[in-house]
Amino acid sequence: MPFVRHNPGPARAFPSSPSAQTAASGRLLPSLSLPLMTKRKTAARSRSKLRLIPVGLVVALGLSLHSCADIPAKPIQAAGSALEKLARDLGKAAGQFTDVPAGAPRPSAPSVARTGNASGDFSACPQFFARGTPPMVAPRPMQRALCYDAFAILHSGESKTAVYVAQKLNRALVKQAHQKRTDNFFADARLRAAERATLEDYRGSGFDRGHLAPASQMPTHAAMLQSFSLANMVPQSPQHNQGTWRVTVEDATKKYAGRATGDVYVITGPVYAPSIARSEDIGPGQVRVPKYLFKLVYDEDKHRAWAYWHLNDDATRGSAPISYGELVRRTGIEFLPGVNPGD
Repeated sequence: MPFVRHNPGPARAFPSSPSAQTAASGRLLPSLSLPLMTKRKTAARSRSKLRLIPVGLVVALGLSLHSCADIPAKPIQAAGSALEKLARDLGKAAGQFTDVPAGAPRPSAPSVARTGNASGDFSACPQFFARGTPPMVAPRPMQRALCYDAFAILHSGESKTAVYVAQKLNRALVKQAHQKRTDNFFADARLRAAERATLEDYRGSGFDRGHLAPASQMPTHAAMLQSFSLANMVPQSPQHNQGTWRVTVEDATKKYAGRATGDVYVITGPVYAPSIARSEDIGPGQVRVPKYLFKLVYDEDKHRAWAYWHLNDDATRGSAPISYGELVRRTGIEFLPGVNPGD
């Protein structure tokens, strides 16, 4: 059927099905689908060509070696080595995201925090916040909202850690939280390279990669894998991470949520003192080390909230929780806007 160009006229809604199209115009409209098919085929051919670049370079090297018998061997070998290295580098670049674990979020344009009262655009995952409202945080550069299967993160490109991590727990979710741990840490590719922590930053630093949303609280295998994103980590003193914090804070919160009659909202985060820029850092990426860690727990049914507040130090021992009002005073963040929970 020949392609027919139609003169533009008043805007009209096209029929929603082939049969409706036939009834309306007497024939199908191939011009609607041909451009789309052409674009898809072109994109597929482009991806195939990119994958063949390293292979083509190596083939070209081999042909050049056969056709240059009169050229001294050493320059040819040197050129061949350089070309092979280039081919390997191109191959790595083409597959730069293949090391992200299965189930982890794939690269996409990250959500950028709004500059208004709300901390970020969490429209894709409001379920992790009481009344669907995220904390009110003073906007700073490079704050980005990230949604995962079982938690949400407001990430800071300044500290290269989270500002906070939000979760929702209840009896049903806690019962499902018995996933086999993998310890497959990874840098979240949704963040710009200059704003995210890497495995190299933690290597030999003397600090643990401390979870903010614990792997032991993830209700599915995919969520457990996602919890090993370095966006969900802070540099944490090893004995504190593996001892006091795990037992008196993380385990205690999980047990409480497992007995609760409704939803329990949990917000965990680091505190940098006297400031992010003046805090200790680790690794080539200068990931900042928090002075304190907090975990806020809000029981929606009982309308009560409290918070754990720990010095990030191996000598830290368990202590009594602080009130919600005291946490707001110390951090300057309204974690539960409009809720006004009792202590």
